[in-house]
Amino acid sequence: MEKLKAVFPSGGGALALSSPPSPRPLRGGGRITALLGLLAGLAGCTGEIGDGPGPDGDLPTTAEANEVGPSGARRLTAVEYRATVLDLTGVDVDDANLVLPVDDRTPFDNDFQRQTASQALIDGVEVLSGDVASAVVADPTLRANVVGCEPTGPTDEACFRNFVATFGRRALRRTVTNAEIDNFTTHFLPHAEVEGDFWVAVDSGLRAFMQHPEFLYRVEIGEPIVAMPGLFRLNDFEIASRMSYLLWGTTPPDFLLDLAEAGQLSDADKRREAASTLLADDRALSRVSRFHSMWLSYESMAHSATLTAAMNAETDALLQRYIFDEKRPWTDLLLANETFLTPELATHYGLAAPSKPAGDWVSYGDSGRRGLLSHGTFLSAVAKFTDTSPTQRGLLIRTRLFCQVISPPPPDLGVNVDMPPAGPDPNACKEDRYTMWKTEGCSGCHSQLEPVGFGLENFDSAGRYRTTEPDKPQCSIDGTGELPGVGTFTGPSQLGDLMIQDGGVDACVATMVYRFAMGRWELDEHDDALLERLVVDAQAGGGLALDALVNEMVGSEAFGLRREEVVK
Repeated sequence: MEKLKAVFPSGGGALALSSPPSPRPLRGGGRITALLGLLAGLAGCTGEIGDGPGPDGDLPTTAEANEVGPSGARRLTAVEYRATVLDLTGVDVDDANLVLPVDDRTPFDNDFQRQTASQALIDGVEVLSGDVASAVVADPTLRANVVGCEPTGPTDEACFRNFVATFGRRALRRTVTNAEIDNFTTHFLPHAEVEGDFWVAVDSGLRAFMQHPEFLYRVEIGEPIVAMPGLFRLNDFEIASRMSYLLWGTTPPDFLLDLAEAGQLSDADKRREAASTLLADDRALSRVSRFHSMWLSYESMAHSATLTAAMNAETDALLQRYIFDEKRPWTDLLLANETFLTPELATHYGLAAPSKPAGDWVSYGDSGRRGLLSHGTFLSAVAKFTDTSPTQRGLLIRTRLFCQVISPPPPDLGVNVDMPPAGPDPNACKEDRYTMWKTEGCSGCHSQLEPVGFGLENFDSAGRYRTTEPDKPQCSIDGTGELPGVGTFTGPSQLGDLMIQDGGVDACVATMVYRFAMGRWELDEHDDALLERLVVDAQAGGGLALDALVNEMVGSEAFGLRREEVVK
């Protein structure tokens, strides 16, 4: 931690480049790469950086404090990195997912407890920062947007300082200190003088910012609440980053940074207003769409590019209409009587063609389809052994839409999950091969899975309706399933009704949103206390709407606080 204090002497402030400037620009990573070696220390930051705790101000109540879960330093995911760089510079680093470390899925890609500082990260960001800087300085339009002023010559200090202050605020997601501006100017502008080129200094400055720990990591430190050991109050810039990466997946826009600089995001009502503004932007739909694709396991589909795009457009149209435009309860997604189809997707499903060549809303009619569970995205998820798997579909619904924990089979049973179930006869029909739910010692878990999955068997792993199993015309599909304890059903339309009747979906939706928001899959009693209240408040006597849930979440006292993470 002492090293970290030396690098950030003013509480996350000045970048200490202590060596004298060389006659060449900083192009190889050098001192910035050494700086990244300190990243591992960020995970243990507990508010020690800075000049000590400030006044406690208004203390949270005991109940509010009990709703604050732990948080740690969160590295930008490859997707967040790409979006952030694009917003900052106009450069699309579309190979970021290939260069940066792989983001583990939980199913979400942003679990900070699975992130580690590594040589692969250091090497990757060094390469990418060089690519971005080179692309910017080579393009007059990009560099004008990034720098914000036209230099009068190689050593235009005023223009360079303006670049550091304005770009740095957006890149580091906070106000850049005068000491930092001085450091950047002292270390990088002499390179421009030697080379006779102002853009050499900009190139080096961009590389430094793109490898800065506070760019790569969302470091939440806050001020200690002395009366409540282990709790910290986030500053307004830290809150702005929480909001922006939750709802947009990128760096905070200028209006949000302005609110933070003015100290307004400490106010719950201002946070709610800002969240409404963020939700009204198209980037919110992209973020919500990606959240759903990871949550429901259709992030990657094994179809043609055209069909995959049509399926994603179908689901995005439903999310846009029900969540953003009509602000309906999330469970209404399961009940939609019409869907957005392109002509190709309509033919694929066997539904009526849309009225417009580019696609339009089409009624499901008496097809047995209804809502999200009928979409090719959802039905394409968790395919196994070249076909649908009643076990995997049941597991998807149980774990992702009811948040139930289904344990894997005990090792002593010798179950090989990588081999298709054979049953007494491996060539038998599926209902005679998927028998674990009737098998002693296995039925405890599997009785919650296969009966659900069998009710969706009339729809193949590409979302098409069928009456027999593939390559087995003798194996007719009954399509009857059961949600144990609730009732029997046939197809996604009736399953959606039973899921809503069960009543457990709302709490699971809220839990998944919260996990994604906090970048942490494992929850504790503090998280549970907040979620229990959020669900009740967001429902307000009706169903759980996502906009209402977000409003309650960002407006909660807990959103502006953090609990010290216990590093195991």
